[in-house]
Amino acid sequence: MNWPYKHLLSISQLSGDDIRTIFELSTHFTEVNSRPVKKTPTLKGKSVVLFFAEPSTRTKISFDMAAKRLSADTFSLATSGSSLQKGENLKDTGLTLQAMNPDLIVIRHELSGSASFLANKLDCSIVNAGDGWHAHPTQALLDGFSLSQVWDSFSGKTLLILGDIAHSRVARSDAELFSKLGVNLRVCAPGTLLPADISEWPVEVYQDLDAACKNIDAVQCLRLQLERQENGLLPNLREYAMHFGLKADHLNSANPGVKILHPGPINRGVEIQSELADCENSLILDQVGSGVSIRMALLYLFLTRTEQAES
Repeated sequence: MNWPYKHLLSISQLSGDDIRTIFELSTHFTEVNSRPVKKTPTLKGKSVVLFFAEPSTRTKISFDMAAKRLSADTFSLATSGSSLQKGENLKDTGLTLQAMNPDLIVIRHELSGSASFLANKLDCSIVNAGDGWHAHPTQALLDGFSLSQVWDSFSGKTLLILGDIAHSRVARSDAELFSKLGVNLRVCAPGTLLPADISEWPVEVYQDLDAACKNIDAVQCLRLQLERQENGLLPNLREYAMHFGLKADHLNSANPGVKILHPGPINRGVEIQSELADCENSLILDQVGSGVSIRMALLYLFLTRTEQAES
């Protein structure tokens, strides 16, 4: 397989066929992950740097596990205890890492555009694991893959993205990915948590959760960061939970078998009722498992591509 991309910076660079190729390969790695011995020699000798300048549990561990299951070597860098804490800038940190000759760097950073910045400065492949409010392509891919395992087709399905849309890189990447797969998209949030350019998104906008849930096939609940209340964007968390927290009653008008997703970590009782997070239609833990398979597929594609492929 001649994968045409050197970097994964956002979903916008991928076509629908690219996304389906990633899903197909991820299905193979899901089977690998179910074996008693979950390891292959596919990427033996390859080196992957996990450059996480923001806290992460699911994304960082799943990338680490994905690389090791493919027999690649991983090396971790975090802000705490590194030269970043001493004031070193992103460019110098990137060049320092490049001098160690890694094959691929996975980066999470608070600054939007940080992954693209490194991609323009370094020789190795860059995979964006979340940059500011801009993009989180691997999260969107695992969200789509999780639904592909329970839906026969994406065509005609309706997905609701619920919560803090304005500050969510997940919402942006999900909107790009699912629109390319033919899904009808809705978003629901208070006006203060909608981005200024929402009219340019391929979505229907709701501010009434009951109306937003009518005839949906899945809902992606977004984590509400507590600082939104401190910044005056919300009166209080109780009122947010009352009007925009997903509850069982909201799903009475949804299509049968409606699926529930959440990228985590969950604020139970705020953006989602605890019982819903644990119900049989919840795919939240499936998303975590899908994350390993998707990231194995991506590491395989980017670390076995030919040098002649387009970046």
